[in-house]
Amino acid sequence: MRLTVLLLFALVSKQSFSQEYYLFIGTYTSGTSQGIYVYRFNDANGDARPVDSIASKNPSYLAISPIGRYIYAVNENGNNQEGEVSAYLFDKQSGKLSFLNKQLTGGTDPCYVSESRDSKWLMVANYSSGVISALPVNVDGTIAPAAEIIQFAGRGPDSARQEKAHAHSAIFSPDEHYLLCADLGADKEMIYRFNSALKQPLSATKDSGISVEPGAGPRHIAFHPQKSNVYLVEELTGTVDAFHFTNGTLRPFQHISTHPEDYKGVKGSADIHITPNGKFLYASNRGDANTIAIYSIDETTGKLRLKGFQPVLGKHPRNFIIDPGGRFLLVANRDTDNIVVFRIDQQTGLLKDTGKQILVPNPVCLKLLKR
Repeated sequence: MRLTVLLLFALVSKQSFSQEYYLFIGTYTSGTSQGIYVYRFNDANGDARPVDSIASKNPSYLAISPIGRYIYAVNENGNNQEGEVSAYLFDKQSGKLSFLNKQLTGGTDPCYVSESRDSKWLMVANYSSGVISALPVNVDGTIAPAAEIIQFAGRGPDSARQEKAHAHSAIFSPDEHYLLCADLGADKEMIYRFNSALKQPLSATKDSGISVEPGAGPRHIAFHPQKSNVYLVEELTGTVDAFHFTNGTLRPFQHISTHPEDYKGVKGSADIHITPNGKFLYASNRGDANTIAIYSIDETTGKLRLKGFQPVLGKHPRNFIIDPGGRFLLVANRDTDNIVVFRIDQQTGLLKDTGKQILVPNPVCLKLLKR
């Protein structure tokens, strides 16, 4: 009898700690991809199964509304055409997406979109034109025309990649008083004050950001979940810069490589994320490496210590995601059409291949939503 009760308790406990999520996958559609794919993902065992897909041109980055009712996707139209951002209604019961509307972004090749917590604004980074645009969101989730467009200026020492400004991300600070925007072309992390109540919500701060090492190519940032630290991954040099973030100001305290000391290949760092418990940081490497760099985070200083590298079992890991429970890390390998599911060791932060993969053409963005 006692054994039966213990087994029942163990089963209930296991179920109580598991959660099923919707996994949204953004892709490039130059090949066989249709657009956006929807899967169900179980964070107890790492299983995933398809639910829906919807046509969308090059939906290379996605954002989920705070209430989970709407999905937004940038559309990289290419050929110097102005980019677009599309809105979709999402039915949590069925897992189905339906198109609502789209708007021009005011720039070319949009590569990042984020939404404010009050669901009133979308922020879009337009890579090729070096433009950040702010678009109002209507109460029904549809997008209004751009209300504010900010043009970056400048260049860097890499004549092939930094011939002009290239906006690569637009990320709200945790308190949403600021918007941080990476300019890969000019080696700057720009900072703007954000006021949702204004018709044009962005304004320059006193210092308007910070410059990084020339030729670094800043791309994405990750805020520490418990501390006022920000970590910036730099594409061209394959590095991470760590900053203290206070009142809209960044103060650097560490610069560390995302590659082994003897690495001689092409670099191309892309994405960066921290586990929900704040203990480990990961950065993806494309180029010739095709790895995830793994770091522990010192709980006192915030400094990173390299733990190792995990091959991604594919090519071009442009984007990855950590589930909210901190159990799994999913890597989207664009050039091998696979999303690889790794289990995170809770003690060391190291990654272990689960043997599970999701096969989707040209995946480049992953987002999770609790069911």
